[in-house]
Amino acid sequence: MVERSATDWKWNWEQYLSKAGCRITTPRRTVMGILQNAITPMTPQEILAQARATHTRLGLVTVYRALQLFESLGLVYRVHRSDGCRGYILTSTEHSHYVICYRCGRAIEFIGQDDLEALIARVEQQTCFRIEGHLLQLFGVCPACQAENTPLESEEV
Repeated sequence: MVERSATDWKWNWEQYLSKAGCRITTPRRTVMGILQNAITPMTPQEILAQARATHTRLGLVTVYRALQLFESLGLVYRVHRSDGCRGYILTSTEHSHYVICYRCGRAIEFIGQDDLEALIARVEQQTCFRIEGHLLQLFGVCPACQAENTPLESEEV
């Protein structure tokens, strides 16, 4: 992975891709543009549906390839949405995790690693595994949905 600078790479991703030796293509620009404006993790199918408004010849395989490249370079992160589907969202330059709203799907990134080290050490001790990575993702109800006070589908009677 290419080292990112302290500048906001989300808006300089093309330079980041170039430094990694990757071409800047119209499909990649389209996929990244959609992700830059997304407030919820998006599936490849959702990205394709939005992209087709301006890039009618874009295919689902191309979207998957762009996402795979972006993920391998650490530009996007694959998360599990509350509906069971996988979605993609932009990452930051720091070690972070996500909390996702059950109701609207909004994803908020939060920074954190230090607080997990004790848990990881305990798991290693209990299981004799050498932990080499982790995936932490939380689900809840965002402030906007709390204010609406609408029940989840599973809460309806």
